Amino acid sequence: MLDPDRNPLNGLVEIDGTTINHRTRGDPPAGGRGRSHRGRFLIAGAVGFVEEGPGRLRLAVIEDFSADSLHDFIAANVAPGASAHTDGLASYDGAPGVSRHPHVIGPMAAHVVLSWIHRVFSNLKTWAPGVYHGLRRKHLQPYLDEFVFRFNRRFKRQAGFRSLSRITMASQPITQKMLTQQEARG
Repeated sequence: MLDPDRNPLNGLVEIDGTTINHRTRGDPPAGGRGRSHRGRFLIAGAVGFVEEGPGRLRLAVIEDFSADSLHDFIAANVAPGASAHTDGLASYDGAPGVSRHPHVIGPMAAHVVLSWIHRVFSNLKTWAPGVYHGLRRKHLQPYLDEFVFRFNRRFKRQAGFRSLSRITMASQPITQKMLTQQEARG
């Protein structure tokens, strides 16, 4: 469960998108090619910066890499007036309320220009299969939320415990039957 009162990222922010491979019965073993979303989950990410390095993180599942999807992600997670560093993808043009500084990657590796968001993506792609042994579409956003929660509290163990306690106390109780019963299929 996301904290509805969380602050958007401000100042300098690196924003990019990535894919995480998954495989279902109808998907090809290697996923689609290029920016194809066949056999992949599409994820947008943003890392805010503080003086000494990366600060807070935001990740969200997106439908595609279109301007509508990316602008919705930016509007929900980045404060107006922030300075957004992105790759040269044209879908970022006209993002609401941010000044964009595109870096055309070309033959250079993207992690050289947008180093922190790509480091986060690399850690995510290692963490998710190791912890969950595969990702399922219906649970992908909660997986991302857990990763963000852990990343944002990586240096403050007590703050993470207090945040988790506060979120738990604000939630409604869940019975074992609610956890174990199959969801209604529509």
